[in-house]
Amino acid sequence: MSNRLIQSQSPYLLQHAHNPVDWFPWGPEALQKAETENKPILVSIGYSACHWCHVMERESFEDEVTAELMNEHFVCIKIDREERPDIDNIYMDAVQAMGLQGGWPLNVFLMPNQKPFYGGTYFPNLQWKQLLANIANAFEKHEDQLAESAESFGRSLSRKETEKYGIAGNASEFDPDDLMEIITKLSSQFDPEWGGMNRAPKFPMPTIWDFVLDYALLSKNPDLQEKVFFTLKKIGMGGIYDHLRGGFARYSVDGEWFAPHFEKMLYDNGQLLELYAKAYQVSRDAFFLEKVTETVNWLEAEMLQEEGGFHAAQDADSEGVEGKFYTWTYAELQALMPDELPWLSKLYNLKPNGNWEDGVNILFQTESYAEITSQFKLEENELVDKLNAVKAKLLEVRNQRIFPGKDDKILAGWNGLMSAGLIQAYHATGEKRMLDLALKNLGFVREKMIVSGVLHRSYKNGQAYTPAFLEDYAAVIRAALMAFEASGDVSWLNFAKDLTDFCLDQFYDESDGFFFFNNPKAEKLIANKKELFDNVIPASNSIMARNLHRLSLLTYEEKYSEIAQKMLGGMKDLVLRDPGFLSNWAHFLLESLVPSAEIAIVGTNAKSKAEAFQQAYTPNSVLSWSENLTENVPLLQGKTPDAEGNALIYICFDRACRRPVASWEEAIAQLPYLA
Repeated sequence: MSNRLIQSQSPYLLQHAHNPVDWFPWGPEALQKAETENKPILVSIGYSACHWCHVMERESFEDEVTAELMNEHFVCIKIDREERPDIDNIYMDAVQAMGLQGGWPLNVFLMPNQKPFYGGTYFPNLQWKQLLANIANAFEKHEDQLAESAESFGRSLSRKETEKYGIAGNASEFDPDDLMEIITKLSSQFDPEWGGMNRAPKFPMPTIWDFVLDYALLSKNPDLQEKVFFTLKKIGMGGIYDHLRGGFARYSVDGEWFAPHFEKMLYDNGQLLELYAKAYQVSRDAFFLEKVTETVNWLEAEMLQEEGGFHAAQDADSEGVEGKFYTWTYAELQALMPDELPWLSKLYNLKPNGNWEDGVNILFQTESYAEITSQFKLEENELVDKLNAVKAKLLEVRNQRIFPGKDDKILAGWNGLMSAGLIQAYHATGEKRMLDLALKNLGFVREKMIVSGVLHRSYKNGQAYTPAFLEDYAAVIRAALMAFEASGDVSWLNFAKDLTDFCLDQFYDESDGFFFFNNPKAEKLIANKKELFDNVIPASNSIMARNLHRLSLLTYEEKYSEIAQKMLGGMKDLVLRDPGFLSNWAHFLLESLVPSAEIAIVGTNAKSKAEAFQQAYTPNSVLSWSENLTENVPLLQGKTPDAEGNALIYICFDRACRRPVASWEEAIAQLPYLA
């Protein structure tokens, strides 16, 4: 037996296609049925790499008795939050407005008009059945009271975020002291012992460290820079990192980066790849280079789809057990490499009875390579060679195991985040395969995921579906701008500009100066939300604001800058209050206080001179280059090489250029710092 989800593309929905629950996908059929039959709607939201989603499915949605209750009293709708983050945002807000804890699986009960009246996350089976019976009974006997409650939550949901948080979208005066206040507040939340933010569970939060790194560089603050490197070292040594294959899990359940929730998400890995690449560029520390190279190897080996897209995620579970694929018993390791076990145990904190639950070991690096070489009388290059051989052997054995499930749909925004990471990795390593992967990926998005001029969110089996959200546009625009700077190909700049103009036409709310997350002209929902707070992925509005700023510098179109500055002005007070969840806005504040450098390079060897900037990592700058005179890019117009045709470097601010120079060293001396 199968239900309507059998027609879906989403691996998460397909996992529920054979449940005895009469699931509907979100759409007119289900919503109309609820209205016609006057039945409450049960919306259940999750994603394929979600451990507790699988648990609830096994316990409740595969159970005949539970399914009977659900089918009799409710119109049941299953949603993949990665396909429909807009609906997830609405009902997550609703559950939190009810004073309940948010999370996934998210289960929300709605009136037939889609307005919510109750919800929660994971429920054990007995509790779930009791809740279903209670709600069915309440709907039958007290429908008017539930409707009243739903109306109240509906009003709360339709309140504008700008009204809710007291935001006025207008230009504002910025002060360098504001940045000092932000950094002081953020620094007080750092974990001095394990890095990251001082809380558990621990999420990497790359947006925070990206901002802090740029602030440290622009304010010439080596101590702060070291704090960023310390955090990245701890994350990279932790069990949250896959030491054999590369790539990072979503978070660790503890405060030491030790035991991860083992799923690997494309969006985390794209952002962390970019951050580790920058750390390597600044420090030239081989540790960061190792993480960059191994993560790209993982991406290429396990996440690359044949047309050039990247898959969304790998599950935490295999064979129904969380982390089984990644962990080792001591006996297994002893049988595989008895001679290497003494130093390997010290390096990865391996214990005969296991360092984690059920007698297994998570590879958790607790000593640096230098400490191991000293203890075991090895040269560092000798240890690295030995370790690489061990990793290869263990990986070969691990690859014989049953792999975790994979979410093989392609999401435009997450691919944008990964392409940006790959371009930064190319600048850091000089490995052209990384740039090629990024450009092929963006080419795939441009060719396959735009249908009739509209970017789509998801792609699978040769089909793009669901019009994209602001998150998708923002991340793809950012990656396209980086692709233009890396390749010199003006088509990427034009692509970014076209997507931006579409967002301004379709998503922008002139009444408050911010962008809707969903396109209100594409589909009628009970609320149109705006995403303002930076989290594990930066807010789509903060990415757009920074995109508009960069686009204005490259195109000389003031309208982009004016909108961006108004957005930042509106957010300023919130950023000062709670920078931990507004760090991408803080990053834009930094770029507004330190003049952004417009770097133009024209003439023979322009490419190699551009690469000198890109390889060294130059924060707070945009770069255009061409071997020939060109009028295609406003920033390059009127710029000429020297008398012999050799490239000159122009450092400009607000369209006014300093004296052109021939060398990177002379050009760098013209860049400003935060006083």
